[in-house]
Amino acid sequence: MNLCEKSDHSTLNRIVQSRAWVPSLWPLEVANSLQMAVRRHRIDTAFRDASLANLALLNIQMDPDTANFAWNDTLRLAGRHDLTPYDATYLELALRLSLPLATRDSALRKAAVDRKVSGA
Repeated sequence: MNLCEKSDHSTLNRIVQSRAWVPSLWPLEVANSLQMAVRRHRIDTAFRDASLANLALLNIQMDPDTANFAWNDTLRLAGRHDLTPYDATYLELALRLSLPLATRDSALRKAAVDRKVSGA
């Protein structure tokens, strides 16, 4: 995500001012993305660690029930919208908690629009 874009600033401001909900797999996805960037020499470990420290300052709430829906609702959403189960967890969470969904992934955005999830 390029935080220099206006829409990204708006999303970040909303997270700072309130709270963002994420599926319980989110910390692993973030860690994987940052570690892959280190391995590919796109960032160094200092940037990775600073990014994690900055994320820790945000009011991000992890959903404790992500796994309970993985083999049913999430998998059905993945199949219906041609998403990975990983991406479908975000859609499932938004639907279950009636939350807006912030994503730059076009397939996930389309699925959210199809399901009338706000923010997509």
